[in-house]
Amino acid sequence: MRDNGHMNDLAYALVLICAVGISALCAGISSGIFSLNRYHLKRKAQFGDKNAKLVFSMHAQRFELMSSLLIVNVLANTTIVVLVNSRITGALAVLLSTIVILLFGELLPMVYIKKNVIWTAAKLHPVLTRLMRFTGPVTRGLGHLFSAWIGNEQQVIYSKEELQRMFDGQELSKNSDIAADEARMIRKVLEFGDKKIRDVMTPRKVVTLVEQGDKVGPLLMDELHKSGHSRFPVVADKKHDNFVGTLYLHDLIGEQGSKTVKDLMQKDVRYVHEEQSLDHALRAFLKLRHHLFVVVNNFEEFVGVLTIEDVLEEIIGKEIVDEFDEHDDLRKVAKSLADEEHQQHSGIRASQKSAQPAVQAEK
Repeated sequence: MRDNGHMNDLAYALVLICAVGISALCAGISSGIFSLNRYHLKRKAQFGDKNAKLVFSMHAQRFELMSSLLIVNVLANTTIVVLVNSRITGALAVLLSTIVILLFGELLPMVYIKKNVIWTAAKLHPVLTRLMRFTGPVTRGLGHLFSAWIGNEQQVIYSKEELQRMFDGQELSKNSDIAADEARMIRKVLEFGDKKIRDVMTPRKVVTLVEQGDKVGPLLMDELHKSGHSRFPVVADKKHDNFVGTLYLHDLIGEQGSKTVKDLMQKDVRYVHEEQSLDHALRAFLKLRHHLFVVVNNFEEFVGVLTIEDVLEEIIGKEIVDEFDEHDDLRKVAKSLADEEHQQHSGIRASQKSAQPAVQAEK
């Protein structure tokens, strides 16, 4: 009798543990599958993740899978209640059943299994597909109902700041499949609409101007190559900002002799205001098919130039440097030149002030 009682207790414990385990798996996989992002899962599958490939096929039938898991979950929870009630009766049985189902059948699996749902669902893929096939006559209808009720929920709209924070977190996360270059470009695109032309233009101090009367030859070619640019604004003379055209470096190749810049330049000049947005500039570049704009301020004074490369650099988040560039960022060069001029002027004023007392003393 003792052996029979011991065997009964062992069988009771095994059945109870199995029921709790099945309940936990159903709850964890069901909630985990719905927490997966379809595009994130598809991306993992495309990059060769075998587990993601298996789960992606089930994710398309997630409502039918949820219905099947819900049926099994209810059966498992009912079994737990019956088993507990067979040994303990009354309010204590209800309380103990609730604790077991809530703690071991719902909360803990949602914490653990939900974090590892791809691996767990992939390992149980044969079981889950057979379960859906077995319960298909019932769950297909339920799946359509769930799809109609849940699948048409309104999408969440995020602010620009929230999106930037999301991608900052993605870049810092070790589990993220978004490359650092991709995250950088996304942030730059989100910031693109807030940038002004004056923020990215090449300042006047480092712009190479070409006179229309300059002769085309080795000296001019060497000077233009060293500037690090491939297109140049053309002026009637360098004493006045009277723009008459645009010169492209590739138009000078093979040209020698008596020709001047005026003979080879394109006689079109496009102007933009420094306070206009980069989005406006990009649309203008694409519409006009002109790759260099002269930038002016409120007083219609020449303050710099903007190229299509300047705009593209803000989108990709990297400097576009060709083999002729001596400086990566000409805006930094212009700032350093301005700082040097300021220091020189300050030094001259300081020396003039220190010289005045000496002159008075001589008098």
